[in-house]
Order: sequence, then C-alpha cells, then structure tokens
Amino acid sequence: QVQLVESGGGLVQPGGSLRLSCAASESIFSTHTMGWYRQAPGKQRVLVADTSGRTTNYADSVKGRFTISRDSAKNTVYLQMNSLKPEDTAVYYCYARPATIASPRFWGQGTQVTVSS
Repeated sequence: QVQLVESGGGLVQPGGSLRLSCAASESIFSTHTMGWYRQAPGKQRVLVADTSGRTTNYADSVKGRFTISRDSAKNTVYLQMNSLKPEDTAVYYCYARPATIASPRFWGQGTQVTVSS
C-alpha cells in the first residue's frame, strides 16, 4: 500500500503563494500518474493538476497560476500555487493512480489551504 504524505497548506492572503508537497512512501513515478484534487466546503472533489512525467494537466481555473512538478529522487510531487484567490480555498488532496487506470487509487490525508484577508 502506497502512503502519500502532504504538507505545506495554511492561511495566505489573496495574491499570495503556497507550495504543497506530497511524498510517496515508495518510488512510483515510473508507473503512476500523480497529482492534486481539491474539495471546497459543500462541493465535489475536483482535479486541480496531475502529471505522468510526460504529460501535465491543469484545471482551467488554475492554468497560469499553479505549477505541478516532481522530484524523482525524493519521490515527491509539488504544487506551486501563485496569485491565490479566495475561491482556491479548499482541502487539497494528493493522489496517485497507475498509468493504466483512470481513477485515483491512493490518496493523501488532505491539507487545508485558506485564502483570506
């Protein structure tokens, strides 16, 4: 069972930046897509960004503001979030899925991001 441990959430003012990290318990980058979902209060969990290493996808709402990257040596994926808006407030969940499967298989515990003045 792959464990995903997130860090980096917190409170930030509008226009500010945060970087989320997600460390996997084992080396899975070569066989898994990894990324981030978020869930705002009363709303469904939605995909924010993911990467297979060859392709990267972003939700339209974060394009140009968020950047996903990964460090294979550390088994860690990052989400750099710039120009944050109040509507980015949500719990952010790291996930991983085998490249051959469409649905997430492994989830992190979630980290709260709050954008407020």
